[in-house]
Amino acid sequence: MHRYFTDQRHEALRHRVRDFAEREVRPRIAEMEANRSVCHELSRLIARQGWIGATVHRAYGGMGAGHVAKTLIIEELSRVSAAMGAMVQASQLGVAKIVHFGSEEQKKTWLPAIASGDCLPTIAVTEPQSGGHVLGMSSTAVRDGDDYVLNGRKIYVGNSHVGDLHGVVVRTGEGSKGLSAFLVESDTPGFRVGPQQPAMGLHGFSFGELFFDDCRVPAANLLGREGDGLSVAYSSSVLYGRPNLTAVSLGIHQAVLDETTRFCTERQRYGKPLADLGNIKLKLGRIQSRLLLGRLSAYHAVHLLDQGLPCDAELMNAKLVNVESALESARDAMDIHAACGLFTDRPVERFLRDAHHIFAPAGTSDIQLLRLGELALGRAQGDWSSRLADLLRLEPSEWPEDDEAADQAPTNPPVTVRPEDPTPTVPGQRTGPTGRHSWFARPR
Repeated sequence: MHRYFTDQRHEALRHRVRDFAEREVRPRIAEMEANRSVCHELSRLIARQGWIGATVHRAYGGMGAGHVAKTLIIEELSRVSAAMGAMVQASQLGVAKIVHFGSEEQKKTWLPAIASGDCLPTIAVTEPQSGGHVLGMSSTAVRDGDDYVLNGRKIYVGNSHVGDLHGVVVRTGEGSKGLSAFLVESDTPGFRVGPQQPAMGLHGFSFGELFFDDCRVPAANLLGREGDGLSVAYSSSVLYGRPNLTAVSLGIHQAVLDETTRFCTERQRYGKPLADLGNIKLKLGRIQSRLLLGRLSAYHAVHLLDQGLPCDAELMNAKLVNVESALESARDAMDIHAACGLFTDRPVERFLRDAHHIFAPAGTSDIQLLRLGELALGRAQGDWSSRLADLLRLEPSEWPEDDEAADQAPTNPPVTVRPEDPTPTVPGQRTGPTGRHSWFARPR
């Protein structure tokens, strides 16, 4: 299956990420679990590898490697530490709003810094009273001369405590056209981050609260136009949030299988490995079967994204399948480990705790089923993969065959053609030359 959706470049990248995760991330897991607080140093080290810019065009310093590459980066990190996989997926989610709705000036200002790891972006939508109901939010932005003044509160913001640039969706008017999105730097007066709260899992990752108290941001930090906030929130969630979280679940699932098969091989019962028991083989078979199906759905969906093909339904289904199957397999693994799984010297209990954290973001399983049901009835809405296909499609020019080819590529500054008509809410086509480094390049 890997050979169908991935090529030599993908697999080379997979091995680099895997080697990095084993060398730099695994030794820090015990400390992250003990401290249960955000790991700033490791987050920055991972960001400096350039992987946050997986889908950033090479004209802006990114990898230009696409969504399949993004998925395998998150999967391999999550196989070792779901917390660090979550950190990367949250920042890559923060990239979406700029790639899809940013002006040329915003792209040139922020995307190179994000791609180099100097800036970690976030997206902040959820509020305490409205939860996942985006239209129920009450945080506001009011125009005041050349600025907007923001007031309100956001919760469950991924990378809240390490983020440098927060994409914030707030109210600028009434109804569905009354939401707008802004870029807010973390050192802006009137902005603050709430204290980190201990959580069940994903220790080392932060998803906390952001507060805006007369927080003044330049009008130039508006993403798109006033009224584009709902589009920013929904498109980011569907096209980045769901596949990113799918990849985290996939990495956890692989770790569950690896650890459980190792345990069954090493653990002895009556002089024979536990793996020799028929009922254990059945449970391992179910875990393996779920993992194969989950990986197929995950990579198929992002493969369609890279092709610029309609795939909203596949992205929903991949999140549903992978989240549910990872949880089921983690419970099976706990059954197999029995009392041994209750102690923290083995990671299986961590896998179950971490897997629960992936359930709610970007829509619970019920939400995915609801949307899939609407699709079955012919009432599907959004179709973001079609509306933003030109920004999602991975062009052949973004796939350098080697470093030499990349170095010979043109280096003219990027040029973006803005649409003449001010009414559409979907940005124009991906533009710009490809004159940066190959994504074969070794990590920095």
